[in-house]
Amino acid sequence: MGTARVWGEMGRWTIIVLIQLAKAILRLLLLLWYKAGIQTSPPIVPLNREQQQPLHPQGNSSGKDQTYVGRRSSRVVRSLQSTPSLQSRHWGSPQQREETQSRRSEEMNQPPTPLGLQETIAESVYITRPLLHCILPWLREGTCCTPLSLLSDLKDLNRRERAELRRRTILLLYYLLRSPFYDRYSEGRILFLLRLLADYVPGLGFVTRPLMDYLPAWQKIYFYNWG
Repeated sequence: MGTARVWGEMGRWTIIVLIQLAKAILRLLLLLWYKAGIQTSPPIVPLNREQQQPLHPQGNSSGKDQTYVGRRSSRVVRSLQSTPSLQSRHWGSPQQREETQSRRSEEMNQPPTPLGLQETIAESVYITRPLLHCILPWLREGTCCTPLSLLSDLKDLNRRERAELRRRTILLLYYLLRSPFYDRYSEGRILFLLRLLADYVPGLGFVTRPLMDYLPAWQKIYFYNWG
């Protein structure tokens, strides 16, 4: 926005192209040189500080058992000597907490799925889609659908990669609200569907009519932030 005010639209789009070019080069370097596979978003999983709390309270080296197993119920109960502080306390048994952390650690440390030539090309096209859109806006839908259809044929994806493909699939719905596709095709059909639901489905009018009034303003804000 600052560049647009100083240098106008030409300067604004120049900065956008330079930023997207730098991002695409770095991601292609990860894909082709370091064999990073399907790149997730965000590339680094945010640190969950609650999961990083120590399983054992500091200074607890007395050697006593952390849990007690009931003789009749076989229920695992934490002993009072091993109760952690309130900030790091959790309501599961230490065994469950340790199993959960070890499982998540294994998922995070799984190597990326090797990509063949076809999948590598598809991921490269997906990485360079912002640049293609800056040059030819109407290519964006194709540059998103084609790589997704090719990558969906991969088997034995790890959990993060499957989540990333699901995220990309959901993001395809947002293209219906992006101009110029929204102005020429989506707007009339979406408003017609909302009006149809408001007129013929009892009770939905309280939701769909305010949505119809708010949708144009929301689309303008969304398209402005996206562009």
